[in-house]
Amino acid sequence: MKPVFAILIGGILPFGAVFIELFFILTSIWLNQFYYIFGFLFIVFVILIITCAEITIVLCYFQLCSEDYHWWWRSYLTAGSSALYLFLYSIFYFFTKLEITKLISGLLYFGYMVIVSYAFFVLTGTFGFYACFWFVRRIYSSVKID
Repeated sequence: MKPVFAILIGGILPFGAVFIELFFILTSIWLNQFYYIFGFLFIVFVILIITCAEITIVLCYFQLCSEDYHWWWRSYLTAGSSALYLFLYSIFYFFTKLEITKLISGLLYFGYMVIVSYAFFVLTGTFGFYACFWFVRRIYSSVKID
């Protein structure tokens, strides 16, 4: 599997775990509606953490099986690539749900969404890296050298 393809595919599952909740969050931020389902948001956040960890571990295992041991940055980018899908969804949300016609308002929206996407990249990438780091240390600690 090509590295870029694996990285982009790795971001689909974490984004898929949160995209419905993302609609409600964007609606509450940009359309002045109240968001009051914080318990469900916490459950979705836990699902996001687990999904990032699992997909990164699986792709790291495939990478290690093909004897490619440069997993450090790829594990970070695999989970973090879900931020790309978040930004693409924010573009879709802008053109389908919002009625912003002024240039400055559009620039403000996209500026904030770039910041949110970057924060999401750092968050999910960190979860993916630490899960992969734990996995690699765990599997190589059980290897016996005679």
